[in-house]
Amino acid sequence: MPIVTTSNRGQIVIPKEVRKRLKLLPGKKLLIKVEGDHAILRLLPDNPVDYYCGFFAGDLSLTEALIEERGKDRDREAEKIAG
Repeated sequence: MPIVTTSNRGQIVIPKEVRKRLKLLPGKKLLIKVEGDHAILRLLPDNPVDYYCGFFAGDLSLTEALIEERGKDRDREAEKIAG
């Protein structure tokens, strides 16, 4: 497991073998998440819209779920008014 040292500006150099394994090229974006006493670096996709398009594919339709939820809201409001 490679060990890195922070600079006086808090910068680190990602070791070459890690960059190679992750195909980390100049200009790539990383997400850094702090969990407890450690940090997790996650490589972000070049085009997040294309990457996540169809991510929730299958039986789930967010549009249909929203329409259904709005219908339930409308019914609840109608019941309140009718008393």
